[in-house]
Amino acid sequence: MKNIFIVVFVLLCFGSKAQEANGADVKFAPADPSPADIVYFPLNAAKVKAEDATKPVIRVIYSRPQKKGREIFGVLEQFGKVWRFGANESTEIQFFKKVTISGKKIKPGVYSLFAIPNKDTWTIIINSQTDRWGAFTYDQGKDIVRLNVPVKTLTKPIEYFSITFTPLTGGATLIAAWDKTQVELPIAF
Repeated sequence: MKNIFIVVFVLLCFGSKAQEANGADVKFAPADPSPADIVYFPLNAAKVKAEDATKPVIRVIYSRPQKKGREIFGVLEQFGKVWRFGANESTEIQFFKKVTISGKKIKPGVYSLFAIPNKDTWTIIINSQTDRWGAFTYDQGKDIVRLNVPVKTLTKPIEYFSITFTPLTGGATLIAAWDKTQVELPIAF
């Protein structure tokens, strides 16, 4: 009986040492300076209680770069060039039901969201290519829809690139803002 306790004790000691060694070898990435975020329409769709029948219509997964005192549009994000609509991986937009943007019907599914910022107008792009880093491999041939939208100038700068939705009769408006720039994309469903 005494030998069994000794054997068990030795095995436990070796087991804990092995776990320590494995844990020490693992290298975790540091926190990203542009944190990932998710926004739904309706805004409460992900937080509903069991008795609430609200279902999501749209979901956007994006990373939120910071201004950090920099001049953003026209400098950091150059005018006339395709931008990933956030940071890190291309921003993804998922439609849980058929939607219409600028007269174009779009099937339910996951798409990427890009923009071409300019001083007074932006081109918002819904593209079928997903799971890419940034806009480096953007393929215009996979565009589903492009829509030019006016730029609204804000009086107070927004530190983090931010996306939200507001209700619209028969749909929703995706609103994106960063620094002193805001754009709106109407989506019907």
